[in-house]
Amino acid sequence: MVVLGVDPHKQTHTVVAVDENGRQLGQITLEARREGHLKLVKWAQRFAGHDQRRWGVEDCRHVAGRLIDDLVAAGELVVMVPPKLMAGCRSSARTRGKSDPIDALAVARAVLREPDLPRAWLDEASLHVRLLLDHREDLVAERTRSINRLRWHLVELDPDLEPGPKTLNRLVTLHRLASQLVELPASVRRDLAIELIERILTDTQRINALEREIAARVVPLATALLAVPGVGPLTAAKLIGEVAGIDRFRSSAQLANLAGTACIPVWTGNREKHRLNRGGNRQLNAALHRIAVTQLRIHPPAKALFDRRREQHSDTTAGALRVLKRHLADVVFHAMNEDHRQPERLPPTGPRVAA
Repeated sequence: MVVLGVDPHKQTHTVVAVDENGRQLGQITLEARREGHLKLVKWAQRFAGHDQRRWGVEDCRHVAGRLIDDLVAAGELVVMVPPKLMAGCRSSARTRGKSDPIDALAVARAVLREPDLPRAWLDEASLHVRLLLDHREDLVAERTRSINRLRWHLVELDPDLEPGPKTLNRLVTLHRLASQLVELPASVRRDLAIELIERILTDTQRINALEREIAARVVPLATALLAVPGVGPLTAAKLIGEVAGIDRFRSSAQLANLAGTACIPVWTGNREKHRLNRGGNRQLNAALHRIAVTQLRIHPPAKALFDRRREQHSDTTAGALRVLKRHLADVVFHAMNEDHRQPERLPPTGPRVAA
């Protein structure tokens, strides 16, 4: 078995090949272009055959996406290495310093140390959902910045014009505010406020359209997941995109560990204690948190579990909520597996699209 560790960058990729004992076999740096990726595959063939190669890529999706696409399309087995895991392998090595070859070597040795790292792919339908959701979140962030600037202008123009909290994302409120601003005396500040309203209107209309499109794509993919109380189309889309294939998890405990909902033991002696896990995928953790908060309002079994932890185990509010989120990791795991077993969700025979 030969492992090829990749340290990806915007312009170049550095790759180090190691054997099954972690001994370095070769090193190469190529341009981050399709031609360079093809040369990289040919270079790897000198060390081992197709069935004896495994690629480890540092999980930097913005700069490694095209490389992963080309490797997966070529039929290569690619796994993702979290930067924190790579840094741990680098710090434990005898070679000091930090460089692209040192990082690539650490990535390769991390793959040898952790045989169950996630595969680097998403099926095409799930990838499209993730791209649409990421784009919607970017627009929401831009709209929030515009709303904040608009509120400061309204305070200077006329404090009575400022709408209530969480209302400037409503089309009716925006149209009414625009008509009120037009009646004010002409000024630069008024014109800027009107321009911001037009931008917020455009972003809001596009965000609403994206929500409808995401919902239409998610419903066929997540029938069982959407049946879980507190899971809406946007949360289901986040879970599908961040989990990146539920079949790569052997148990719900692995999913909970990825999401950071598996509590960390911090005790010695006779009193067992656990604390919050601040690691893991924070986007996935946030999705489970939204489900938990919603279930506490609308789902009696969740409320009963929360109250039982508070009363019988003397958990704090945050501690009881962590227990609920850990339980929800089990629920989500089983629901997503049920959706994955549906005939229309069987994996394609060809290579999958990279995450």
